[in-house]
Amino acid sequence: MISFESPNVLARPIYEYNGTHSFLLEYIDKCKKGEIIIGQELLMQLDVLITYFDDPEIKIEFEDAHKRIKFIETQCKHFEAPFSGKPFLLELFQKAFVEAIYIFKIYDDEIGRHVRLHQDVLFLVARKNGKTPFISAICLAEWFCGEMGTRILCSSNDYEQADLMFQAINSMREESKTLSKYTRSNIKGIFFGNPKKPKKRGKFSYQNKGQIKKISAKTGAKEGKNIKIGAVDEVHELPDNTSIMPIRQAVSTQDEPLYIELTTEGVVNDGYLDDRLKEARQVLHGELERPRWLIWMYTQDSEKEIWQNEDSWYKSNPGMGVIKKRSFLKKMIEEAKTSKSMRVFVMSKDFNEKQNNATAWLTPEDIKNEEEFDIESFRNCFAIGSVDLSKTGDLASARVIMMDPETQKKHMLQKYFIPESKLETLSREDLEKFKKWIKEGYVEVSPGNENDFSLVTAWFVKLYKEYSIRPYKVGYDKWSAIYWVKEMEEYGFECVRVSQEYGSMSEPMKLVEADLKSNMIIYNNNPVDKYCLENTALEMNSKMEMRPVKVQGKDHMKIDGAVTMIIGYKVYIDNRNEFMQLIRR
Repeated sequence: MISFESPNVLARPIYEYNGTHSFLLEYIDKCKKGEIIIGQELLMQLDVLITYFDDPEIKIEFEDAHKRIKFIETQCKHFEAPFSGKPFLLELFQKAFVEAIYIFKIYDDEIGRHVRLHQDVLFLVARKNGKTPFISAICLAEWFCGEMGTRILCSSNDYEQADLMFQAINSMREESKTLSKYTRSNIKGIFFGNPKKPKKRGKFSYQNKGQIKKISAKTGAKEGKNIKIGAVDEVHELPDNTSIMPIRQAVSTQDEPLYIELTTEGVVNDGYLDDRLKEARQVLHGELERPRWLIWMYTQDSEKEIWQNEDSWYKSNPGMGVIKKRSFLKKMIEEAKTSKSMRVFVMSKDFNEKQNNATAWLTPEDIKNEEEFDIESFRNCFAIGSVDLSKTGDLASARVIMMDPETQKKHMLQKYFIPESKLETLSREDLEKFKKWIKEGYVEVSPGNENDFSLVTAWFVKLYKEYSIRPYKVGYDKWSAIYWVKEMEEYGFECVRVSQEYGSMSEPMKLVEADLKSNMIIYNNNPVDKYCLENTALEMNSKMEMRPVKVQGKDHMKIDGAVTMIIGYKVYIDNRNEFMQLIRR
């Protein structure tokens, strides 16, 4: 029979409670003294926890917590480099977290005994601080140390992420001769009982119907009925709570359920995590009462301190120096200084500073370029074409990108199109701009309520007839393009569709940003281009892929010119070698 008893730890009296060493008290004391650097949000939670030690209605019991700590440190091993094969020795902040979950007990009248106080847990920490292996180790410890029949469900937004936690649990199980001796795994999950060494009865035999399984948000929570432990990884990717609630309801049948959300900050705007963190902060500030919810968040106190004080990085990275390298963070910070997309990703993922699309993609300095060129200098050249036909009742944009083979600079000609009726819906400020741009020939008006896309075709034809500027290929988006593409092909233009999703937009958008910053894009000082670039924000996903969107709260603004730049760059990237051969002839 396996035995995982509480460790007999000798400690300084200051950290003892009723003769037992408390890692949580030690952690709180060192945080208060400044020996360990944490942010104000975690400090607020610790201030609440310290009061529980003097609360007569809360019973303090260390056995469950220390039993699981010992299990992790003696039975679990790391499975990934650079710690692969080494014992899973917990840091003080991890031991304190385990204690915070398990040591506080309250009497439940309905059940008729003391039960664990904290049943919901939010664990927010920056990436690469070992959160997934750590929570996986807790789940495995609970499976072995908890009651017979414990069922655990690992979940995330996608199956791949859910599998990371499941595989972490399974790898630690396989690394231990003791654990693997009494368990088995297959594609359905992890189970008790080993066919090679069968036991007829007992907690570690087939008689124990406990199990560990995985699901994703995309498959729903149909398998999640009557589980004791639900662990959801990377909740920042969830758009809403539709995949969360079935799991939370599934643990509600248990006397002592445990529902854990582990995550970094995210880049999904108005998603599930935004609402969850808003509620968590209300709890920490005493505006909401949620005594069963343990809110353990490693966050910065401001973005400013990230740039000015390296030691403040511990606030969001408690494993820095042991689990996560300081040199890695320094490298990320340097890259974030020169790239807006990298800054968004680094601030959210490495420092838990929420980033959204409320700010522009480019600075005024990035956009400013007053250099102009004469179209005659590109007579008889090949170009890359692009259009954003958008909705029929909105602004449309057409563009050609011509490249100087010597300087590698991209020179752009552009034309905008707008329905006559759309002018009536513009704000007074925008209407004055568009009237001026129409008069100066930057924008062409289509009669009625819709854009006449034949005018777009006519613009490409005119460039070819008057200047022999031949688009090698023309990229287009999906809106209302079927008949326009057919018309373009009748004139001999080759059109290629460019999706406006993350995977397609990300690389060309990064290259446009880099070229604008280095003055490699000459857009002839076009005021509509400037207007569109100023209105464009970036939206990122968890894979650090980006796409253009309108600045949050400014849906009436136009970004079509920026979109055609990016579409054109996508065509250029996909056909770079062949296009370069054409322009060098």
